[in-house]
Amino acid sequence: MKIVITGGAGFLGGALARRLLDAGTCAVGGVDAEVTELVLADVHPPASDLGEDPRVTVSTGPLGDDTGLLAGAGLVFHLAGVVSSAAEADFDLGMRTNVDGLRWVLERCRAEPAPPVLVFTSSLAVYGSDPAMAPVTAVDDDTLPRPQSSYGVQKFIGEQLVADYTRKGFVRGRSVRLMTVVVRPGRPNAAASSFLSGIVREPLAGERATCPVPPDTPVALSSPARTLDGILRAAAVDDSSWGSTTAMNLPALTTTPREMVEALDRVADGRPSELVDWRDDPAVGAIVRAWPARFETARARALGLQPEQRFEDIVRAYLDEVR
Repeated sequence: MKIVITGGAGFLGGALARRLLDAGTCAVGGVDAEVTELVLADVHPPASDLGEDPRVTVSTGPLGDDTGLLAGAGLVFHLAGVVSSAAEADFDLGMRTNVDGLRWVLERCRAEPAPPVLVFTSSLAVYGSDPAMAPVTAVDDDTLPRPQSSYGVQKFIGEQLVADYTRKGFVRGRSVRLMTVVVRPGRPNAAASSFLSGIVREPLAGERATCPVPPDTPVALSSPARTLDGILRAAAVDDSSWGSTTAMNLPALTTTPREMVEALDRVADGRPSELVDWRDDPAVGAIVRAWPARFETARARALGLQPEQRFEDIVRAYLDEVR
């Protein structure tokens, strides 16, 4: 089967590609399929080890440039997008990438003789605390999204587009709302939540990091491995098991930056927490505090998905990967 990953050169896209290539097979809509061709589409080329795999085809450039990108694909993972702070700072870029880019993918899927399975990665940013209403405390599968950022609005629009194209039979869509993924390797990106990886990653490397929100700010996290589990599970199940076209919240571990750095000290040598500087940034804080931090994900649990139980386990997994 031909599988396409948009955003295939990114952190999650690359990790997803490696998992698919290592397995050699992938469950798609209730049927096991061999990974015969894996297309990695991004504005940047993927890591060299991925590009050298004979099963991998690389498509470099903006979505829309490669008109044959999705031809013959049985499964599409749409991970490409502009992240939260960048979408807030550049409204036109966010709309062009997060909305128009998804619409292009959906139209290419619609043109296929058989509708492919499409997994769209949305975000917890679709939720927010409307200043005219009571604050959102806990979120369950029926909580109404009220995004309070351009990024959240764009992701919510994307969910509705996927749902309607699925209702019309143009695509077999599954939207999953990702929690903040920690720990991301590499350098910080433009996401408002990027510091949550930074306050772990940089101290472990002996570098200083800044936390722009108060230490006891609650946040919802997931590890890279559990996030990939959710993405792949969405692709794997048949249409009946997936059920509603409404987006599904992936499981979350609720914690705080203070608890995160305390866990860091328990797992790592020395006291890496002493390398974290606490400097409140009102702009970042306003975005992060608008996101809910407590989730009840019964629908995901019914599909066998569970959150991490301790942040220490996430830190240990990251250290094992780095080593």
